[in-house]
Amino acid sequence: MARLDKSVQKTLIIVGGILIFVILVFAFINSLAYAKTISSTGTATIKVLPDFVSVYFSVDTKGATADEASDKNAEIVSKMKSALLAVGINEDEIKTQNFNVYPNYDYSGSSQRIIGYSASHSLKVEISIDEKDKIGSVIDSGVGAGAGISYINYELNEENQKKYKVEAIKAATEDAKIRAEALAEGAGSRLGRLVSISSSEFGYVPWLAASQEVVKGSTGAEITTQITPTEQEISAMVTAVFRIR
Repeated sequence: MARLDKSVQKTLIIVGGILIFVILVFAFINSLAYAKTISSTGTATIKVLPDFVSVYFSVDTKGATADEASDKNAEIVSKMKSALLAVGINEDEIKTQNFNVYPNYDYSGSSQRIIGYSASHSLKVEISIDEKDKIGSVIDSGVGAGAGISYINYELNEENQKKYKVEAIKAATEDAKIRAEALAEGAGSRLGRLVSISSSEFGYVPWLAASQEVVKGSTGAEITTQITPTEQEISAMVTAVFRIR
């Protein structure tokens, strides 16, 4: 048994020695890979036009019962949809984002009691950038029917999100290489092969065209003057490591 224990110990020592050797070799190789290297960060910004403008409406109603609150809400939404169709908006461009009916409580007494109900309906209307002249009419129609405006966004379709992501990263990569070449030349060296490269996460967020505060109390005509789609910026960042010689 004692001999077996010694044999096991010897095996463990050998295995441990091999593992340490392998780790040291990898560390050495890694150090060689990054010996005499240069790191650079490239950035790029491209300007694009949005594909469509989204107007987010909210319809909020109250009633003594849930049905009353819901019926009042449905009446306004129906009137709003009819008005939007009349100015050239297609039915599939009017989308419900959220609908909710909930009780309102009075907490003034020793226990809470229901004093009525509220209904909330959020809708999104998409307007193609080619039909931007309809923005004012859409806002007028919704507000005239009794809806409020939450906010207005410039947005890209999924295809163009992917397209511009690639374009921005490619441009940032080229910028990183140009910067690295300049750094190498300044140090009296020449740029070698690429060791590693990484990009910052490309995040697309719709651009806010107008918030509730901007459009509150305004008329459609006034908003049309303010909501004029313009080129927006999309940025990307890339970090690259090159060998120098």
